[in-house]
Amino acid sequence: MNKKERLVAAIKNGTVIDHIPADKTFQVVTLLELDKLSSPVTIGYNYPSTKVGQKGIIKVSDRFFSDAEISRLSVVAPNVVLNIIHDYEVVEKKTVETPDELRGIVKCNNPVCITNNEPMQTIFHVVDKAHGTLRCRYCDKEQNIEQVELI
Repeated sequence: MNKKERLVAAIKNGTVIDHIPADKTFQVVTLLELDKLSSPVTIGYNYPSTKVGQKGIIKVSDRFFSDAEISRLSVVAPNVVLNIIHDYEVVEKKTVETPDELRGIVKCNNPVCITNNEPMQTIFHVVDKAHGTLRCRYCDKEQNIEQVELI
């Protein structure tokens, strides 16, 4: 295959989400509500990747993501790379990292936690990024980021 040949068509302006673990590709589509956009979205998955084995890639025309959306994305697929495209050129690359604190993104899995019984925002501290361990600020219950339920 010619190295310059692209597996997915280039976009003029927008965001390319790259290095998504293949099994998380459609979760990212749902999370960012890409299925509700009127602009073109290209989704590819099961591409070979030296970083993650098999990867997904999503190209979103004319769309740039907020910090809040990127924080949500970090819960589902940390370490993905966002390529910001202007006039067919990559002008910025960002590796998505899980922040130290997650506010209003994840539901506490402790049924007696105050956040499940009162109208209030959840707050989790990320105590171990390598293993994906979160701790609820209110009840101190720990949970793994792989098993969380998004709000």
